[in-house]
Amino acid sequence: MAGKRKPLSKRTRFEVFKRDSFTCQYCGSHPPEAVLHVDHIVPVAEGGQNDMDNLVTACDHCNLGKGAVSLQSVPASLSARAAEVAEREEQVRGYAEVMAAKRERIHEQAWDIADIFVEQFRLDGIRKDWLQSIKQFVEKIGVAECIRAMEIATARKPYSRQQCFSYFCGICWNIVREGGSL
Repeated sequence: MAGKRKPLSKRTRFEVFKRDSFTCQYCGSHPPEAVLHVDHIVPVAEGGQNDMDNLVTACDHCNLGKGAVSLQSVPASLSARAAEVAEREEQVRGYAEVMAAKRERIHEQAWDIADIFVEQFRLDGIRKDWLQSIKQFVEKIGVAECIRAMEIATARKPYSRQQCFSYFCGICWNIVREGGSL
């Protein structure tokens, strides 16, 4: 005998979405690309209830396409697709971590170079645009070449901050153009 559908509360829907990380458990899609639904694992038509163990997050396409079919009848391709999406998500997270570590390393190395300049002119800090230029040079030619360039610039132009920094940039651009080192 087919069960009668009892409406789910907004709280229950939210708890299911939260438990499932706001991700379709069939294909891995998530907002804003997909509209989420709460699906019954054992369909209401087959006696499924509204308890949390029988509810799962599904996107509108998967839920409406599945209809009153039990999860045991869902093709394995959906599971494979979900696994593929999960793998992609893991790769994206890994890539984001690597890039964040790279940004942090470059930031620290840029400050190592900026400290040479700051100490030479007895400053409390360095202009943000100059620090950004140093970061770009660290990415283009590496920290060792940038340190040597800053040491040369502070030795040759020790009295004028603007001239010294411009000289540093000129040295770095020459290294970039030559594709080599000092």
